[in-house]
Amino acid sequence: MRVLIIGAGGAGNVVAKKCAMNTDVFTKIHLASRTIAKCEAIQKDIKDNFNVDITISALDADVVADTVALINDVQPDLVINMALPYQDLAIMDACLETKTHYMDTANYEPIDEAKFEYHWQWAYQERFKEAGITAILGCGFDPGQTNIYCAYAQKNLFDEIHEIDIIDCNAGDHGKAFATNFNPEINLREVTQNGKYWENGQWVHTEPLEFFKDIEFPEVGVKRGYLLYHEELESLCQNIKGLKRIRFWMTFGDEYIKHMEVLQNVGMTRIDPVVHNGQEIVPIQFLKTLLPEPSSLSEGYEGKTSIGCVITGIKDGQEKTVLIYNVCDHAKTHEEVQAQAVSYTTGVPPVTGAIMMAKGHWGTEAGVWNVEQLDPNPFMEEVAKQGLEWHVVELPNGLGELTQRRAKYE
Repeated sequence: MRVLIIGAGGAGNVVAKKCAMNTDVFTKIHLASRTIAKCEAIQKDIKDNFNVDITISALDADVVADTVALINDVQPDLVINMALPYQDLAIMDACLETKTHYMDTANYEPIDEAKFEYHWQWAYQERFKEAGITAILGCGFDPGQTNIYCAYAQKNLFDEIHEIDIIDCNAGDHGKAFATNFNPEINLREVTQNGKYWENGQWVHTEPLEFFKDIEFPEVGVKRGYLLYHEELESLCQNIKGLKRIRFWMTFGDEYIKHMEVLQNVGMTRIDPVVHNGQEIVPIQFLKTLLPEPSSLSEGYEGKTSIGCVITGIKDGQEKTVLIYNVCDHAKTHEEVQAQAVSYTTGVPPVTGAIMMAKGHWGTEAGVWNVEQLDPNPFMEEVAKQGLEWHVVELPNGLGELTQRRAKYE
């Protein structure tokens, strides 16, 4: 398989290096980014550490014609989109024009509205079918690996699934007063918007970080998880049969929340332009410039991520609950690919998904698909080999109802 990777941030770095570690599958690797210096640094690392040559180029993925020209030049079998979610549709348009398979790790969101939904990308279904190509959406960790955990449970562990709680904990310490583990602009837009979860066939809306639960995370202990809306809920509630409720929980330390609320209160998380000294700036984009680059956090990062799905349903007439999860160590991922674990967990699944396509397990039917609609079993086997080992344990029960509410909302 020949791959074109668009985006050279922390997760794009992982994708490029993991492809370079699988040259039996990936015969040509091309990396493109708006910032050519990032590509050059990754290219040098790959040459020095893996003795593999990759080609690179500068690319503004907002310009469809430029992406089309690059695809025509590189002739990839698959475009792996590791750029910003704002650019998903432009890259999909380029893949349509060139009839090239497409994969991403996060769904589209418009740059001028903090709203991420799949409907913009699902609208490409017929066009991709007519072109005879496949688009695989949300093949990161969450979304991505968590969706596949649910699909694996549906296929192998349950006759019917009733409840899913996706739980995401980063118990690591990067030593910074305030920093985000992936693109600051995307991270803060995600956390500061209203939440929602799906129950009994409808969406239940909440305020930002309104509800929390103290959750026991494997290998890191009890951490406080906050209820968020996350994009995989939108597809999983349609594709997991018998589902009655699905929620998403992410951990945040008190210092993170304090900084975030101060930034929000003073307007630094605004996504609309303001005039400063006669020039228009977008506050959250300016804030992104001030905060540490997520890819710079890797060295010296300590601790682990612990992410999984608590799934309750029926098997052979009996109710049961399982936790399917992965634990990833920041220091070990830095040693392997010079990346912190959040980037690593995001970057390994799209490489695994590309291997699934190369081996004919995925991508045999044209159209636009979320990963839980594809066969989870070969993916689960391969992703463990690629560095994301997974485990299944039975629990006495699920997470239960919403009972704990932050003091500011009482």
